Amino acid sequence: MTFLQSTPIDPNTVINVNDSIKAVTSNLISQVKEDPNTLLQDLLQSAIDFGLKLLAAIAIYIVGAWLIKRVKIWMGKIFAKRKTEATLSTFINSLVSITLTVLLIIVTIGALGVNTTSLAALLAAGGMAIGMALSGTVSNFAGGLMILVFKPFKAGDFICAQGYSGTVKEVSIVNTKMITPDNREIIIPNGALSNGNIDNYSAKPIRRLDFELNMAYGTDADKCIAAILKILQADARVLDAKTKGASDPMSVVSSLNDSTVTFLARVWVKAADYWPLKFDLNKELITQLPKQGFTFEYPHMNVTLSK
Repeated sequence: MTFLQSTPIDPNTVINVNDSIKAVTSNLISQVKEDPNTLLQDLLQSAIDFGLKLLAAIAIYIVGAWLIKRVKIWMGKIFAKRKTEATLSTFINSLVSITLTVLLIIVTIGALGVNTTSLAALLAAGGMAIGMALSGTVSNFAGGLMILVFKPFKAGDFICAQGYSGTVKEVSIVNTKMITPDNREIIIPNGALSNGNIDNYSAKPIRRLDFELNMAYGTDADKCIAAILKILQADARVLDAKTKGASDPMSVVSSLNDSTVTFLARVWVKAADYWPLKFDLNKELITQLPKQGFTFEYPHMNVTLSK
């Protein structure tokens, strides 16, 4: 078993401390004996000076606290007027409040006559140590601030980022939560999110929807294009050139392959209708075109065996 050993005390140190105490005590007694009135006046003057400094410090703290409160109210009104996102406004308000409060405490201590240089250096050193220890958190903090300021997405948007796709549930100052289509909650650090690619499917009010249809060789191109357009235009969710940013539905022969002819169809649709319309039109195209005599084809190879 190992026992802790205390550091031996140097006898000379104890003697020096005792001598210092004795010297101060002797000096005070001598002053009292020689001129007690002067000593009392000095003590009274020191007490008055300290009292005035204390009153000034209290006044500074009260006025400063009132000003900080007014600044917070003023900032809240500005954020509300500009309809700033709640997460960003709360973060900025807290940051400004904490910073002003720390400055107020330093000024108040300085008003008491205490040297604040050492205190400021201590705060700076402590902040540096905390920053180095929490470098990853600071990176996420900065990334969250960038997201909140530049707003590449917001809560409710469907995005694809960091290999995940889903609807943004919440944007905090350090991470972002999203819900995948199969109802999984994904939490992504804002540091990585702000430095990576973000595909925001909800950023624009309308989107383009493409279909590729592989038909057999020998298909009448004009009749097939007309049939495809009729199916597309029959759905009320399909937009036309009257909608800003959209154009009329179109269909063309896209490519000639080894075994198939590819017809490309394009329509514009509201972002909220993208997936429902895609699924419905897939069903309509594969159901209606064969009824009109058009045959879907797939890549294949004919092998002829000869004797």
